[in-house]
Amino acid sequence: MKHYTPSIDEKVIDDAIQARLQLFSKTPYDREKDVPFFVADMKKIVQQHQRWRSALPNIHPFYAVKCNPDPKLLQLLADMDVNFDCASLAEIEQVLEMGVDPSRIIFAHPCKARSALLIAAQREVQLTTFDNSDELDKIHEISPELELLLRIYAQDHTAKVALGEKFGALVEIARTLLKKARRLKLKVVGVCFHIGSGASNPNAFVTAVQHAKCVFDYGKSLGFDMQILDVGGGFEDNNFEPMAHALRKAIAREFTSPPKLIAEPGRFYASGFYTMVCQVVARRIQKGITTKLPDMLYLNDGLYGSFSMKWSEGKTFVPTLIQSSEISAPARRDWKPHRYSIWGPTCDSMDCISKEVVMDQEIMIGDWLRFRDMGGKLT
Repeated sequence: MKHYTPSIDEKVIDDAIQARLQLFSKTPYDREKDVPFFVADMKKIVQQHQRWRSALPNIHPFYAVKCNPDPKLLQLLADMDVNFDCASLAEIEQVLEMGVDPSRIIFAHPCKARSALLIAAQREVQLTTFDNSDELDKIHEISPELELLLRIYAQDHTAKVALGEKFGALVEIARTLLKKARRLKLKVVGVCFHIGSGASNPNAFVTAVQHAKCVFDYGKSLGFDMQILDVGGGFEDNNFEPMAHALRKAIAREFTSPPKLIAEPGRFYASGFYTMVCQVVARRIQKGITTKLPDMLYLNDGLYGSFSMKWSEGKTFVPTLIQSSEISAPARRDWKPHRYSIWGPTCDSMDCISKEVVMDQEIMIGDWLRFRDMGGKLT
């Protein structure tokens, strides 16, 4: 692995890591040392918000709480006037307990429990989504005063998680749903879609906006006061500006008088918030094997914890060794490059974080490995 000169921001994170390891050195067998820890970068969130405002100035972000519900992250976003996409009653309650006004929340789940519908309405959350006929019946029975966004089918087939397989009404079905909502005297105020988590094809936004405009116009023809277009999430850090450009252009083409525009970004804000530090708790040297396999490192977290995006979308995790006085004595270490597979702590053989990585030196039991961009999961 190549050496690099850390930036000022990385130096601050590294100093925080070193301070934590110094505390561990005083109690080497304490249980707290056997769990991973995170260092949060608040400045990264501010930088991401500035990027959002630059690229999508007319689209108000509703952060997807499920991506990372860290209270410090949520408070920082709230202070920057970011609103919240809550997919569960627990998320709604967490955000409201922070003092956020319920008008800043969208209950963005098309299929909700009856109790969640009732309590959300009682807590004065106004906006929610639907994509099927039975959901309209529930809403009519339990909370007919809610304002509704019709979620339509949208799909980027290159997305890491294809949400269109689970949610979203096709355009022709959307028209039937709008007619039913009209009969039930419900308040449909707009349209929403989500092209998929980790999307990369700008044309998916173009198609989704075109379909949304058709449904928008049909809703207006039925007498609905269509006010909101929710363009969902799926924004990635590495292709954000090109995707945002395509989305902006599509909206400008389809809507001569744009409605209120909102979105549901998650990992775009959260991914860079955490740097994760794991300890190597065990090692297995592959001696005596004809076909040389990488040596094996076992960490104190794995696929059933913070590395879940390995199985959900095939994310690649490549660590760096933390250089510290707390790592194993240099005299015992081979300073040549070494190949390793990296494993989580469970007895499940599927709990493999990385099949093979090349480290620029031997890794020892007790070493600490750094994983960057560990703050987000989905959306």
